[in-house]
Amino acid sequence: MIQPLPARETRERPWREPLAVAAGLRHRDGALALLSDGGPLGRRSFVAADPDWTGGEGGLDLLRDPALSRGVVGLYAYDAGARPATGPRPEIWPDLMLARYPAMLVFDHRRRTVAVTGRGGDAAAARRACDRAEAWLSAAADISAPPPPARAMQPEAPAESYLAAVADVVARIAAGELFQANIARAWTGELHPGADPFDVLLRLSRRAAAYGAFWRLGDRALVSNSPELFLTFDPASRRIETRPIKGTRPRDPDPVRDAALAAELSASAKDRAENLMIVDLMRNDLSRIAEPGTVAAGRLFEIESHPTVHHLVSTVTGTGRLQTGVADLLAAAFPPGSITGAPKHQAMKVIAAHEPPRGPWCGSLFHVGDDGALTASVLIRTAAFERSEGRWRFRTLAGAGIVADSDPASELAETEVKLLALRQALTGP
Repeated sequence: MIQPLPARETRERPWREPLAVAAGLRHRDGALALLSDGGPLGRRSFVAADPDWTGGEGGLDLLRDPALSRGVVGLYAYDAGARPATGPRPEIWPDLMLARYPAMLVFDHRRRTVAVTGRGGDAAAARRACDRAEAWLSAAADISAPPPPARAMQPEAPAESYLAAVADVVARIAAGELFQANIARAWTGELHPGADPFDVLLRLSRRAAAYGAFWRLGDRALVSNSPELFLTFDPASRRIETRPIKGTRPRDPDPVRDAALAAELSASAKDRAENLMIVDLMRNDLSRIAEPGTVAAGRLFEIESHPTVHHLVSTVTGTGRLQTGVADLLAAAFPPGSITGAPKHQAMKVIAAHEPPRGPWCGSLFHVGDDGALTASVLIRTAAFERSEGRWRFRTLAGAGIVADSDPASELAETEVKLLALRQALTGP
């Protein structure tokens, strides 16, 4: 039976690049890197390995166990949350993967320091865990970008299938069945012999996002370059925040043209309407576990610029009810509204009519801190890897929100824009 880890020791050490430290641990059991870009939304990065417990069978109720309430990282697959709407579907990844890390490094990008943390059943065990984590700092490795680890990636279905799916969703919207649905395309491929999913993370490092991540458990690995926050929760103030993304334009190397594209997105009535639908959906989701009257959309339609795209982002906040915990938050709001649609239940049924199971993509990767605080990303810009007979195969997806006036060709082009950074990381320019 898993035991609580009540004792904790923390030491502050000089700054080291978190990606370099993660590179030194890349082949360790349970290698983990939650790598932020150091910007306003990503002040801290986390690196760890050697979890003392892994599991997931039993679902979100595991997160109500006090022994699992601190130091846990989890991956909640999209299909687990969609299944109440879609009914039984093949499980291509576990619904829930959890791992607890007694030793962890926390990198503060603003202060340029590293907190070395160890937790254990008593002070001596916590000190030993802290010693293990501190040793990782001296094992940092080279982080130069390797050559492309894959030769090609193949679409699972022809572009014509996606165009037909978009047209069908537009027709369903016109018939009053729903207002919006996020429809995705999938690509698959295989890494070269000797190549590793961590190579993809290294190649993405110059395009770091606020919620970048690498996680490997056994023969499964995940690489994410997500810019999207699903949920944060501060148990002290009970403040909940979500930041749905809806609305995209490509970046342009010409600064004038690039600024024009951002201005076009900001002024787009279509994109604002699409964004507002999801804001309303997320307000409804948060109201299930928030104190009455506390849910609000404080900031609407802000432009966020990333290396390959501009996004339209809004912020919704609320105050959690007394006794609200991580499991309650995920149960109330998962899957994220920005990658389902509105109404959410019907949108997920429509998605299932056009897509095979998504697996980790558009699920959530989350971390529960030592204080019980939750940070959960939306797993867009994400590739899932599985190893068989020594070779890593990958699958990735990109989607677009379909609304009443969506043009199928434009939505198809948007999926290519969203995939660009990950495609180049996998196969080169």
